[in-house]
Amino acid sequence: MSKLENPVHMGTIGAAQGLRGEVRVKSFAAEPTAIGDYGNLYSEDGRVFEVLEVREAKNVVIVRFRGINDRNAAEALNGLELFIERDNLPDDDLDEDEFFYADLEGLEALDAEGKSYGTVTGVFDFGAGDLLELKGPGRRPVLIPFSEWSVLEIDLEAGTMLVDPLAAGLVDDKDEDPAAQFRPKSK
Repeated sequence: MSKLENPVHMGTIGAAQGLRGEVRVKSFAAEPTAIGDYGNLYSEDGRVFEVLEVREAKNVVIVRFRGINDRNAAEALNGLELFIERDNLPDDDLDEDEFFYADLEGLEALDAEGKSYGTVTGVFDFGAGDLLELKGPGRRPVLIPFSEWSVLEIDLEAGTMLVDPLAAGLVDDKDEDPAAQFRPKSK
């Protein structure tokens, strides 16, 4: 198999489930059971996985792949990351303000004056909303909230996104004294 041109991480295989070759998979699809809906899945080493059956379990999906018929074969897959080609994802299903995480990576974060704050190198969700990791030359990576206040506009064709550096926490408001909110107000 040729290397995927624009891989999208769809899930990671975990422990074997039962004796018939089923595996537990942490699915990154918005609808976890849709992990097999976009064609075959691929591992980084080029193996192809055809999904035969998917059912929901607590926090994971249980998947049966073609050719994985016993527990030993299933255990050998533990930790394997699964990808699909970005082109297999249907753009028509997206609303205007929805994006695939894979499309955000590589975008340059610019403010209204055109100042760059780096490029998006990762998208994370630790449970309290999505965060974008920005990395610029000679700078340490920073995380900014992926919200309508900090990311004002996304232009996939130009490869850029417009950010509000103050709302994103990239700059401090020099006029504001951070301790002022804790001082008693004078009458």
